[in-house]
Amino acid sequence: MAWIYLFIAGLLEICWAYSMKLSEGFTRTVPTVWTLVFMVASFALLSIAMRTLPLGTAYTIWTGIGAVGAFVVGITILGEHVSMMRIIAAILIVSGIVLMKLSSTS
Repeated sequence: MAWIYLFIAGLLEICWAYSMKLSEGFTRTVPTVWTLVFMVASFALLSIAMRTLPLGTAYTIWTGIGAVGAFVVGITILGEHVSMMRIIAAILIVSGIVLMKLSSTS
């Protein structure tokens, strides 16, 4: 169950990063509120997952899901620049997440 909580926490990290971008520096009320809601939910689920998962594994996977997810949202929704170097970097992050999961004993 901890892995499911961790995965959902990672997805919520993507949501809060995106809503933070939409908040325009916390100057827009609705995206700011959503940012805070998603942040609290993400941190809560991360903390639940960390009851049984090692700190290094949980935190690395959580941030990796958020980083790669934000990268994909930036490209697909916000029209951010795509380059081969950025794609390779995202692939390396995903590779690290997979290796971290495979090396976990929990």
